[in-house]
Amino acid sequence: MLLLVLAAGGWFGWQAWQARAQQEHDIEAQAAQRIDALEQHLATLQQEQRTQAGRLQRADATNRVLREELLGVGQRAALLEDSVSELADPQRSGAQALRLDELELVLGLARQRLLLAADLDGARRGYALAAGLLDGIHDPAWLSLKQTLAQERSALDDLGADPRAIAAGRLQAFAASLPPLPVTVAARDDAAQPWWRRAFARVIDVRHADTAVAIEPGDRAAGLAALQLELTLAQAAAERRDRDGYRQALARADGWTTRLWPDTPQRRERRERLRELRALPLAVDLPTLGTTLDQLRAMRASSR
Repeated sequence: MLLLVLAAGGWFGWQAWQARAQQEHDIEAQAAQRIDALEQHLATLQQEQRTQAGRLQRADATNRVLREELLGVGQRAALLEDSVSELADPQRSGAQALRLDELELVLGLARQRLLLAADLDGARRGYALAAGLLDGIHDPAWLSLKQTLAQERSALDDLGADPRAIAAGRLQAFAASLPPLPVTVAARDDAAQPWWRRAFARVIDVRHADTAVAIEPGDRAAGLAALQLELTLAQAAAERRDRDGYRQALARADGWTTRLWPDTPQRRERRERLRELRALPLAVDLPTLGTTLDQLRAMRASSR
């Protein structure tokens, strides 16, 4: 009985151990299956993560392109808005812009005619044409420009004749007044002369040795030709508005007057006229020249 009990107990114990071992084996198998399933799931998650990362990169690139396109669209919209605002601005109308361009061109030409050629009449006609163009602009913003143009035209009208023409006319009149000058000083009364001078007056011509006046016909002809040449050179320098050449020629002409005529009131009067001629201006002096053009350019630049 004891042996049977022991045998039965051993058999039941072995059965229980076998069942427990089988149960543990099943648990390990199930755990291995779960681990495999988890690894497969993890691999799937990693693949999906890589896929999602790629999608995010592509989406980021697409967003960057869209952002750049949006910025470009915004810039084009801003340019279109500026263009529309310029077209809607009355100061930017096509006719007015064309008139302002023409006004600037006319003012520039009138200024250059006065500076380069000293053409007062041409400059005045140009400013009159500019005034007519400016009167066609009825915008009150250009009222100050009209006032500036009126002041510049008034200053231009106050200049009178061309200084070069005045100098040339006075120089020509001076050249025409030279021949009547006396060649010798008027002789003294014979009664007041010493007896020996009165006795030999018809035989001997007495002159001071230090006199500079040319008496011989050949010397006088050469001197008169040189004087006329210097006056012609002064006339040419005045036409060129060469102030230095003009003054130098008149200075040499003054030297020839002392060589050709004696010291008389007439010669002193001619030398004084020469000094006045040397002081005459040849160029036009207008400090306000070009103020209208400068103001027009400044106003157009500020309105852009």
